[in-house]
Amino acid sequence: MEKPNVLFILADDLGWGDVSYHGSPIQTPNIDRLVQNGVELDCHYVSPLCTPTRASLLTGRYAGRFGKHATVPSNQPVLPDGYWTMAEMFRSAGYSTGLFGKWHLGSDPKFYPGRYGFDYSYGSLAGGIDPYTHRYKEGPYTYTWHRNGELIEEEGHATDLITQEAIKWIKEQKSPWFCYVPYTAVHVPVRAPEEWIDRYWGSRYDIDPARDRSFKIYAAYASHMDHCIGKLIETLKCLDQIDNTIIIFASDNGAVITNPRHDVAQYPGRYDDMPRLGSNYPLRGGKAQLYEGGIRTPAVISWPGRLKPGKLEQPIHIVDWMPTFAALLGCVPPKDPKWDGINILPVLFGDQRSVSERVFYWDLTHDRFAVRCGDWKLILDKREGHQMAELFHLGEDHLEEKNLASKYPDVVRHLMGVIQEQHQLDDVDKRNDV
Repeated sequence: MEKPNVLFILADDLGWGDVSYHGSPIQTPNIDRLVQNGVELDCHYVSPLCTPTRASLLTGRYAGRFGKHATVPSNQPVLPDGYWTMAEMFRSAGYSTGLFGKWHLGSDPKFYPGRYGFDYSYGSLAGGIDPYTHRYKEGPYTYTWHRNGELIEEEGHATDLITQEAIKWIKEQKSPWFCYVPYTAVHVPVRAPEEWIDRYWGSRYDIDPARDRSFKIYAAYASHMDHCIGKLIETLKCLDQIDNTIIIFASDNGAVITNPRHDVAQYPGRYDDMPRLGSNYPLRGGKAQLYEGGIRTPAVISWPGRLKPGKLEQPIHIVDWMPTFAALLGCVPPKDPKWDGINILPVLFGDQRSVSERVFYWDLTHDRFAVRCGDWKLILDKREGHQMAELFHLGEDHLEEKNLASKYPDVVRHLMGVIQEQHQLDDVDKRNDV
């Protein structure tokens, strides 16, 4: 079989309720078509914040394994030098590797993606940026836009520039390729091209004028990204590569549900108040929280002619993609990878028994944890010297409305033990210089 290309698209802060196939007024036709023609991943878990999700994707491991700083947005380097990443794995299988967009696993240029298996890289080394100035927050990493680790200055909207650079690179490849496109949209600061704002301006979405204006700009920002995803897909059609390309789309965490004005204030320049942004409806919670709204996002995999369209309701996690691609490519890691993820190829091809009773684990700042085992989910908050547990049965209460901790103390004790076992594995591969 010819080796398939892999296009992995990661949105930034796009919530469960921010895609039209989930009933949102935001127009996302290209994502919707991927879902219609592919396998909708109805319970695709990620971390509740950006850096840990990216670390887990590229390593197949829970982010806490790399230290406390890896569980939150981090400008410090996350991955140990020489670590065998997903990009290294693809390269060992004869693939070209490119990253276009947000890195956020080390904001200093000396820790750019090229040190971790990417032949070509472009975009923001740090976190979310102003899409027009390409500036990060005030401080040592405010200038962060780069090409192959060299800081550069360019004009244009970041979503357009990321897409154009990825398309140019794809067209130049003569061998199978792995193209990772972590967009900076829809992370704050939220700014969209005027032509996309125009598409929403004539409608009313909120009785409050400020919230209505804010949502229109946010919706435009999301639809603009969706349009650029369509350009990537169109490029594959023009190159006659669409049938031999695996396309995966996901978001790195849930949407922001509170006004992030304190966050935006750290960026250079003036920004309007944005009282309404994304939605995780009907899920509870959002970004930076361990409720489903923070860790369960829209996701889909499309592989025309190989994967039968449908919906996968079994829970999977972003740590699964590394071992899954290793199995697909027949790659053997140079040493025991200690993956937390599993090969989900069987489940993608219809064998749902393979992931039914596995354990999922989340570590947020080493003092907030969550674990899911079967349909039971425990959230444990150990901040400020106290301990608060919330227990939910997701099979009967996927909206997490009923805390069953007092009713099932034995389940709580068991899952607290699971958290303790998992947390003992954290920090095992933390860099010595952070």
